[in-house]
Amino acid sequence: MATPVYCRDIYAFLSIRGRINFLQLARYGKYHESTYRMGFERDFDFLTFNILLVEQYCGANCILGFDPTYLNKSGKHTPGIGYFYSGTAGKHKRGLEIAGIAVVDVDQNTAYHLEAIQTPSARKSTLEDGQSIVDHYANIIVSRSAQLSKLSTILAVDAYFTKRKFIDPICEKTDLNIVGRLREDANLRYLYNGRQTGSKGRPKQYAGKINGNKSINGG
Repeated sequence: MATPVYCRDIYAFLSIRGRINFLQLARYGKYHESTYRMGFERDFDFLTFNILLVEQYCGANCILGFDPTYLNKSGKHTPGIGYFYSGTAGKHKRGLEIAGIAVVDVDQNTAYHLEAIQTPSARKSTLEDGQSIVDHYANIIVSRSAQLSKLSTILAVDAYFTKRKFIDPICEKTDLNIVGRLREDANLRYLYNGRQTGSKGRPKQYAGKINGNKSINGG
């Protein structure tokens, strides 16, 4: 992720009405359009920077949050453009997607953004060989787990991520604990704790499926 290095023009970001682009920055800022473009090409460690801010201004009662966000974008030459799911539209739409990581200060009842990672377009084979979008999401968390664990070991996600491809790598490779809502078609089974028959074959592991439509009291 790139960042503007000319921080004195931060007021331009706050005062420009409408769309902010390099032409607009050159019009209201202090530098030429090409200068802003070159500045944005430089890398900046947003995650470390924002973690330092959160450690300074937030309390100890925090949890992490992760959720991709669809961005409407047209054009043929935009890097990463493809078809992604839009929760607002309830369908896949052409545009961009970022995977957002945030920390939620429970006492302040406020979420603070940590980092946005652009999702590669699966249609253009920009993912690694054999890797799915869910694998990509899991790798985002695993690769940043050492830094994220400094703020909290609880990661909150929605029902889309309550699947083995996402949960297993994070539970096996990190210290994070995942909190999320189960999907409506979740396949839950009771563990079998009874006596094994001793016959040939694999020992019995499960004792039937859990009926999610029944209450805890069996009603």
